[in-house]
Amino acid sequence: MMNRILGRPPPPEELVRKWRQSIRAQERTLDRQIRGIESEEVKIKRSMKQLAKKKDITNCKMLAKELVRSRKQKDRIHTSKAQLNSIVMQLQQQLATLKVAGSLQKSTEVMTLVNRLVKLPEISQSMETLAMEMTKAGIMEEMIGDTLDAFEDDDIEEEADEEVNKVLFQVTEGLLGEAAPVGAPLQSEAEPEEEPELDEMQARLSALRA
Repeated sequence: MMNRILGRPPPPEELVRKWRQSIRAQERTLDRQIRGIESEEVKIKRSMKQLAKKKDITNCKMLAKELVRSRKQKDRIHTSKAQLNSIVMQLQQQLATLKVAGSLQKSTEVMTLVNRLVKLPEISQSMETLAMEMTKAGIMEEMIGDTLDAFEDDDIEEEADEEVNKVLFQVTEGLLGEAAPVGAPLQSEAEPEEEPELDEMQARLSALRA
């Protein structure tokens, strides 16, 4: 506190403690994101089963694509959580060598990980703040524009038919997908059921991914 009053930078131990707390908060944010996506996936699977019984192949395939996108998004988030944990481990290592080095040392690995995580929409703002603080403390250099587009390649607009068909087959228990090409007769008759709100479901999933 006295350091702040006198305008001095906080001691390294305090900085590292603050950064670790911030990173743990980002991990909790990602956990909530995963739970939200999984909740919507349950509803999608239920709707797909209803649509399969009604022989509504077009809408069922559309939901299968949404499911594929959601799974890819979850994979990205799990990867990001692992990267956050790697940063925490690097910070702990910095503290372990602090007495010998006398100050926090520049870390290429931390810089690389932070560069990647800044591009994750769910936590980009918090990671930008963290990046500025670490740059000021000398642990990393100022980030350069689009040096690492960590998630750009994974932002696939159209999922492969093979993957979508696999999801169709799994979720509809064989009514559609690999074992039932589009246009083939289905095995069960539809029972009167409430029509799933497809547009609303897609909107919720898009909001979770945005």
